[in-house]
Amino acid sequence: MVIQTTDAERQAGTEQQAGAAARRQAVRVLAPLAVDVAVPLGVYYLAHKAFGLDLVASLALSSVVPAVRTVAGAARDRTVNGLAALMLAVNVAGIALSFLSGDPRLMIAKDSGISSVIGLSVLVSAFGARPLMSAGLKPFLTRDDAAREAAWDRLSVGGGRFRGLERRFSAVWGAALLAECAARIVGAYTVPVETMAWLGAVMLVGAIGVGAMASGTATEPMKELLDAEVRAAHRRPAPASAPVAA
Repeated sequence: MVIQTTDAERQAGTEQQAGAAARRQAVRVLAPLAVDVAVPLGVYYLAHKAFGLDLVASLALSSVVPAVRTVAGAARDRTVNGLAALMLAVNVAGIALSFLSGDPRLMIAKDSGISSVIGLSVLVSAFGARPLMSAGLKPFLTRDDAAREAAWDRLSVGGGRFRGLERRFSAVWGAALLAECAARIVGAYTVPVETMAWLGAVMLVGAIGVGAMASGTATEPMKELLDAEVRAAHRRPAPASAPVAA
């Protein structure tokens, strides 16, 4: 007996696959955030509150996990990411300066240096040939679908509306990170150190939340343009095959 699959069943299967791909992409995006925010915060409180280490030593230990992740990623991929290497250098320099000066506020402020470099790089790239945030946005919107990936490649060529939205996405995230950097610097030297130890993480998560909401003005239209391009590609006639010589 042959079981026929209805269009509705095929559509439901396609939607389930798209949802699973979106969930996998969300995990890939959120996992590094958990490592770089939640784990260092837990290490700080464990070292300072449970083991009684001073503020500088506790903050230094909380920076070890992101640094180790950066080195491990470079060893695993066998490539040196310029931005990751810069973050590692700022981290190491901040730890060394904090121990030499004995100033825990410098340890907190050095995180804003990382954010400012990333934010400025992302913002500048929005006006260049390759917006930095597009590398992470493309798999999120295309959902591992070959047709959508091909549609992205076609739309991103040239200076059309899709390209403008792609630039806007990076500009929004660059501005959000720079704003978080400014707020963290002010807080580092005006708010009690123990408060800033957790408030800095809250600021970063808040900046990410604002960036996610504001960048929706770019991602939603980009989804619509991708959907329209995929439908248009399906309607295009297949290229004629070359005549066979007699």
